[in-house]
Amino acid sequence: MRSILDIPLAVFALSLVAMSLSAQLGVFLQHRMLPLEEDARLDLSLVIPATLTLLGLLIGFSFSLATNRYDQRKNYEVAEANAIRTESIRADLLSPSDAARVRGLLRDYLEQRVLFYETRDKPQLERINAQTAQLQSELWSVVEAGADKQQRYPILAVSGVNDVLNSQGYAQSAWQYRLPAAAWLFMFAVAIFSSLLIGYSSRRRGATLFVVVPLTVSIAFFLIADIESPRHGLIRVVPENLISLSQSLRAQ
Repeated sequence: MRSILDIPLAVFALSLVAMSLSAQLGVFLQHRMLPLEEDARLDLSLVIPATLTLLGLLIGFSFSLATNRYDQRKNYEVAEANAIRTESIRADLLSPSDAARVRGLLRDYLEQRVLFYETRDKPQLERINAQTAQLQSELWSVVEAGADKQQRYPILAVSGVNDVLNSQGYAQSAWQYRLPAAAWLFMFAVAIFSSLLIGYSSRRRGATLFVVVPLTVSIAFFLIADIESPRHGLIRVVPENLISLSQSLRAQ
């Protein structure tokens, strides 16, 4: 089941509505239930900037984590392509039959890795992962058999397959790690509280007065959620290196 954090537009809409309503609630409390004295208003003028500063720091920290993971996904895609390319070259160290078998498996493996980066469908992703695991097992079996036959420099071919498997594991992990839900809840709580304070300290009741902060923060939340959602966001890692390598191997 998809989380709301996997739908950036839903994060934007939810945060915008929640913060706008919080601001209006603050206005209602100040004008109808808990009138604000002038001395208290001066105190709030110190509290609100501090709260907004904390919110800004939280957003900046979360955005930094999200962009770091995006960079990781890009770097691991490059590492995967390099590992597969190296192993396709090292396959020459095996016997002609084993080399042909390894290259055929690598071409099929590349197709699955490209699909891993491009798919948005969870059932299809599970099939891709299963097929990837099967191809990894077959690749290892071929190079292991080559090592048993004591062919020329088989250790290099074995090492190459090991790098292919490791690079896939690193990439898989980079796609799974996300900003913790507790961090999202804390950011939402601070954002809503900030909007409530802004509304409570207001002197006017106009609804348009309280749109700026909710809209700005909601856009920031949308951007973080979009980067943190590698399969459903607008900002995605395109497997350009894997696609290029797949086309190159198919042309051989």
